Amino acid sequence: MKYMFLSDIHGSIGRLERALDFYAAEHCDMLLLLGDIINYGPRNRIPDDINPAAVAARLNAMSSDIVAVRGNCDSEVDQMLLKFPIMADYAVVVDGRRRIFITHGHIYNEGNMPVCRHDVFVYGHTHLWKLERHDGCVVCNTGSVTFPKEDREPTFALYDDGVMTIRRLDGSVVSQLTI
Repeated sequence: MKYMFLSDIHGSIGRLERALDFYAAEHCDMLLLLGDIINYGPRNRIPDDINPAAVAARLNAMSSDIVAVRGNCDSEVDQMLLKFPIMADYAVVVDGRRRIFITHGHIYNEGNMPVCRHDVFVYGHTHLWKLERHDGCVVCNTGSVTFPKEDREPTFALYDDGVMTIRRLDGSVVSQLTI
């Protein structure tokens, strides 16, 4: 299975469309959304291309391919726009014998790791990508497609057959790690 991980879209239809172009071109099997999908958040500027209704419509059209978790900017009002559940704090996706723990990062993070067994820990929230091994687990922060911090480029993550990759919106590789 090929999984694409997106975090911190914050209502940007343009950034979402660019990421979904890659999703389609790479024939991904599942889109894993790590929260902060529609709302831009009180500490962020308003995206130039903010369009929550368009983001919801675009994602709803592919809802059968989506597993999503709640970010700190997601609310029950956002859930009313979406046809797939977003209110869980985490989910565990299984690929063969590998367990992939997904969360936004505001509850579970590197300082508060979950106790359940997992091989890969994927989160967002900080808007800073990261890909490294830590205590026998691969830790991946996807960064943000809309508001990357520290002058970084917008990024997302891809998991394909035991390989985790951080990518720019044009699909080029930033970092890669075999699990």
